[in-house]
Amino acid sequence: MLRIMRFSGLFSVLLAIIVLSPSLQSFPPAEAIRSSHLRFPTSPHRFSFRKAPPFRNAADCAAIDIDSGVCNPSLVHVAITLDFEYLRGSIAAVNSILQHSSCPESVFFHFLVSEPDLESVVRSTFPELKFKVYYFDPEIVRTLISTSVRQALEQPLNYARNYLADLLEPCVRRVIYLDSDLIVVDDIAKLWRTRLGSKTIGAPEYCHANFTKYFTPAFWSSERFSAAAFGGRSPCYFNTGVMVMDLERWRRVGYTEAIEKWMEVQKSDRIYELGSLPPFLLVFAGDVAPIEHRWNQHGLGGDNVKGSCRDLHPGPVSLLHWSGSGKPWFRLDSRRPCPLDSLWAPYDLYGHLR
Repeated sequence: MLRIMRFSGLFSVLLAIIVLSPSLQSFPPAEAIRSSHLRFPTSPHRFSFRKAPPFRNAADCAAIDIDSGVCNPSLVHVAITLDFEYLRGSIAAVNSILQHSSCPESVFFHFLVSEPDLESVVRSTFPELKFKVYYFDPEIVRTLISTSVRQALEQPLNYARNYLADLLEPCVRRVIYLDSDLIVVDDIAKLWRTRLGSKTIGAPEYCHANFTKYFTPAFWSSERFSAAAFGGRSPCYFNTGVMVMDLERWRRVGYTEAIEKWMEVQKSDRIYELGSLPPFLLVFAGDVAPIEHRWNQHGLGGDNVKGSCRDLHPGPVSLLHWSGSGKPWFRLDSRRPCPLDSLWAPYDLYGHLR
């Protein structure tokens, strides 16, 4: 657990780097290199990741029955997408979770993919990892996806989180969903123990955010849409890149269909501009179990256009999230990193084959 307080803009960045990382990249901060311009090779055989060391449970961790598989009630379930462009980020995220977990052998990873051969990359990097790969068919959502402010937000795999309740085994009743562009610097079991109460999802909420900007004037000017949305609740913004999800309740209520209905409305009436987030807001905003902000220090990738360098929010840090167009691996490789990108670098296991 790491505590960082903001005293002033630049000073807090320097303080964060001193606390969280032993070294600072020597390159000056700069705006992001757009991820759409820099891609991994299209075959997993063209790149490799260094093998991670084994991670062992502490003495006080619950015993794991190796024969019970994914249905073991002692497991912490984490879902992350895998694709070639963001694979480096996903591997770093897994590495960070294992490094900071007191019971790493009790974490089970559910990887969502739409491309072949990625399982071998994970297995060679984390030989003892408990995980399963699930294929998400892009055709399920292709006709529902609308153009967005950033091309990366239009990728079908971004919508796989909507279908976790269908993809994962029925015995998996709860899962932590994480984006690929983040690192966890606290014990993931603390997030797992979040009390959802009667809510289906939990996430850090930001009620001071300008909620109106996530939807078009056509949405707000239509009583038909605004009355149907939010169910009379007072909505607050939340980022869907970090969520604790009650899959049992999700399946029972049928939230996948509710999200799909808003995506169908979007195709005909253009009620939002920002990819997979707005349908989640329309269904859940105002009905979310609040989680401490420490679990999603988001926005470190800047905005969706320039991806400029950002500072940390005030307060403690358990998870750093490079949401936005600037990704730390691209900025570091371009030798134009932002100061906080050096906090991501120690978890990077990527290395080209020679």
